[in-house]
Amino acid sequence: MIYCVEDDRSIRELIIYALKSNGYEAVGFDKAEPFYKELENKLPDLVLLDIMLPGEDGIEILKKLKASPKLRNIPVIMLTAKSAEYDKVLGLDSGADDYITKPFGIMEFLSRVKAVLRRSGNVSNSSEISVGQLTMYIDKHVVIADGKEVALTFKEFELLKYLMENAGIVLTRDKLLEEVWGYEYEGETRTLDVHIRTLRQKLGEAGAIIETVRGVGYKIGGKA
Repeated sequence: MIYCVEDDRSIRELIIYALKSNGYEAVGFDKAEPFYKELENKLPDLVLLDIMLPGEDGIEILKKLKASPKLRNIPVIMLTAKSAEYDKVLGLDSGADDYITKPFGIMEFLSRVKAVLRRSGNVSNSSEISVGQLTMYIDKHVVIADGKEVALTFKEFELLKYLMENAGIVLTRDKLLEEVWGYEYEGETRTLDVHIRTLRQKLGEAGAIIETVRGVGYKIGGKA
């Protein structure tokens, strides 16, 4: 899981989209308060932290993270629109693992993320999901059901990945269509039902883990 604290909505959404498209779980925050609250629920594998934030700035947040015995080992990459050497040195001296100056290229950004995760030993958490009798290797685009590899189309894979990432949570039909087919999707909603039916068939007995919640949507049972 990667947390991104960035107050610019367009940049934050771009970062989250890029991370999710490359197999990472990611959540965005626009300021310190909701970020701190989420830290109480789950610790991330990496924090992307903008320096210029409303209220408490990124350097102050970084210093708090590094001062906490519980949080100090979480790797941090600083995001800054400033190219001045002072800001980079300040961030690194305060405990940041790396920095990225905005604007940045997506390929460079992902390379930096992978490098920091690899150094911290957290890279494997982003590439594999297991729920019940299903295991998904995101980077390899492989799904194993009951010990056997299952061939899925791109959309079937993306749909199953989103369901598995949210195991135990009831997902509405609209939410699934938005996340898997895109926010501008205006096609026939039966597309989702067809893909769910095909997924269940291809997954065999393991497909029973995909549950229909009548009048709402679908969910995958809690993690085994």
